[in-house]
Amino acid sequence: MNVKKYLLERIAKGTIHFTLLDPDKQDVAQAGRIARRAEEAGTDAIMIGGSTDVTQKNLDETAKAIKNACKLPTIYFPSGADAISGNCDSIFFMSMVNSTDTGWIIGEQVKGSLIVKKLNLEPISMGYIIVEPGMKVGEVGKAMPIRRDDVKSAMSYALACEYLGMSFVYLEAGSGADRPVPPEMIRAVKEILSVPLIVGGGIRTPEAAKAARLAGADAVVTGTFVERCSDDSDLKNVIKAAKG
Repeated sequence: MNVKKYLLERIAKGTIHFTLLDPDKQDVAQAGRIARRAEEAGTDAIMIGGSTDVTQKNLDETAKAIKNACKLPTIYFPSGADAISGNCDSIFFMSMVNSTDTGWIIGEQVKGSLIVKKLNLEPISMGYIIVEPGMKVGEVGKAMPIRRDDVKSAMSYALACEYLGMSFVYLEAGSGADRPVPPEMIRAVKEILSVPLIVGGGIRTPEAAKAARLAGADAVVTGTFVERCSDDSDLKNVIKAAKG
């Protein structure tokens, strides 16, 4: 499967939804069950990854379990080059462009490029932009989170990513954030971009998912919410709101 083509074809029809599962947050069997529930609820793809404690072992085992449990494409959402799994269909080959550490901008990518090639993983280039509050990913990535009211900086970073040839741009408030990316920032960034815009972090209600979609997000990501949600109707409502 060409995952990028699959995503773009779906985005052409409207906003899509990604489920993000962290290999460190649940056991392998549970990851498979969550992926299956998310597939049944209407999610479009499964992202696999986390900011910390992702190992080659838990990544490989989680990816296998998810592939066995559902038919959706899997995308590795990497925390670095130390763990990269050929059990995923593709990888967001991404640069945290507002990090203060060049390792997160290009260093880890250099370390991982030959591994991605050897594993025959489909690389999907992405500019990754951390927005306040940033949470753990911002801390680990030594980011300078964009202030929630600094729309111009978000636009500048996003457009720079597009001009550098990146296929997607991702505005990230951070896993577990108490506030998602502001709709006015999403709207302004979307208006200036001609590549798809992904938005995630702090989206845990239908209202927040709908707000991101109406502001212009091409893809809405929910991770912590999905991992913790035990009610299938709540899960479906959030995914439905994200997709419209």
